[in-house]
Amino acid sequence: MTNRLILTLAALYLFGTGASAADAKRPNVLFLISDDLNNMLGCYGDPLAKTPHIDRLAARGVRFDRAYCSFPLCGPSRNSLLTGLYPNSTGILANQQIFRQTIPSQPSLPQVFRNAGYFAARIGKLYHYNVPKSIGTNGHDDPGSWEMELNPAGVDRLEEEPHIVTLLPGQFGGTLSWYASPKSDQQHTDGLMAEDAEWVLERCAKRTDRPFFLAVGFFRPHTPYVSPKSYFDLYPEQDMPVVQGVKADQADIPPAGLGSYKQEQDKLTDDLRRQCRQAYYASISFMDAQVGRVVDALDRLGLSDNTLIVFTSDHGYHMGEHGLWQKMSLFEESARVPMLIVAPGVATKGGAAKSPVSHVDLFPTLAELCGVKTPANVQGQSLVPMLRDPNVTGRGWAITQVSRGGGPLRAAVTTNVSSEGPRFFGYSLRTPRWRYTEWDEGRKGRELYDHDADPRELTNLADNIAHAKTVAGLSQQLRAAAKTTFPPSGQTPEIQPGLWAPNLTEP
Repeated sequence: MTNRLILTLAALYLFGTGASAADAKRPNVLFLISDDLNNMLGCYGDPLAKTPHIDRLAARGVRFDRAYCSFPLCGPSRNSLLTGLYPNSTGILANQQIFRQTIPSQPSLPQVFRNAGYFAARIGKLYHYNVPKSIGTNGHDDPGSWEMELNPAGVDRLEEEPHIVTLLPGQFGGTLSWYASPKSDQQHTDGLMAEDAEWVLERCAKRTDRPFFLAVGFFRPHTPYVSPKSYFDLYPEQDMPVVQGVKADQADIPPAGLGSYKQEQDKLTDDLRRQCRQAYYASISFMDAQVGRVVDALDRLGLSDNTLIVFTSDHGYHMGEHGLWQKMSLFEESARVPMLIVAPGVATKGGAAKSPVSHVDLFPTLAELCGVKTPANVQGQSLVPMLRDPNVTGRGWAITQVSRGGGPLRAAVTTNVSSEGPRFFGYSLRTPRWRYTEWDEGRKGRELYDHDADPRELTNLADNIAHAKTVAGLSQQLRAAAKTTFPPSGQTPEIQPGLWAPNLTEP
């Protein structure tokens, strides 16, 4: 039944009518997104990462060195990226929500391309999936966004779970877990997705009168970190670094800043930390190989000169920094994401943009490059000027938020972030030099890090009297920026009042 459905959809696409000559001139879009990937990539300067395919992709376009998610959790982040709206405007602050429940008439990024005549297809995870249990299903997908959805499931989902090492027996997606598989790339979910992407691109190459928007959502390196053993062999366990000085680092961090810590991580020894990092690196390199396979197909089929390529991740990820693992913090490791944009004839090859940008900027950027009209309420900035000249400043800041505590979302958050007490929010402002964070408007702490002198964010300067003016200025800027993340009057998400709105007051 699945094969017949795929063939039927393919036929509708290949032999449909109504395309115009103008359609053939519009750029295609290949949108690649990884899951739970931080900036541990060669093109971002990681000394151990072996990511040759992503590195070559960076050389073809612009690398955004300070790109940030709007919320370091899969569901809120992906809904924000795919609507061009901040989480306060989507109403999506937890994984189980979908934006059609809150802003049902809002068109998504792929939907506006589809409505503009593009063939829109999805392979794997674009909206939220519960990994690994939702692999092979539509998950929390949005059917209105796509004409075709493909959901392969490999041995990592169907066969190998009994062999996975995990800190919590029987649990894989929300805890640290890993496995060096004896099976080949082609038998794993991401390998199957790369194969499906080749299949779709081959058919798109035959239909030159209609552009495509193909989104490929790789699952790795999301836990469980499962990949073929050959990728583990690239990273000898004894060479894996372990973060040192954690207790001293944590001494000046407000409790809310460490609220994403999980109790099962108390089980970690240095040996387990090395194994975990090895498995994470291995999963990145495995995913990198699949990215290479898809991009190579694009090149082989002669599609590259008229195809925009985006590569990013839904949010960052901790590997022991500040004593934290995984996501849901407002530190650089969790909020920062890789972002590469290849735009033939527009983007500076090998360019590096230093000004802070956000996931919400991708929607207006791709729309402008393709001549697709954006909804009036999209909140991002176009990055086209920065693609042409990476020295352009643009907005000059990015904002990331996260929730803590209980309240209506307590049961919906899928991490075991502490949910004791009333729910509150943290907001973090990233400028070229500073990261400034307020927890519950500062009532539960503030953080200030000088990235010129302290890129690892080890010294919190928020209470240092010498930086009082800096704190005051950044606090005012943060509050002004946070207000821009709310929807304009009359466009409030259609959910119960008080469910989503943070309690940030006027400055």
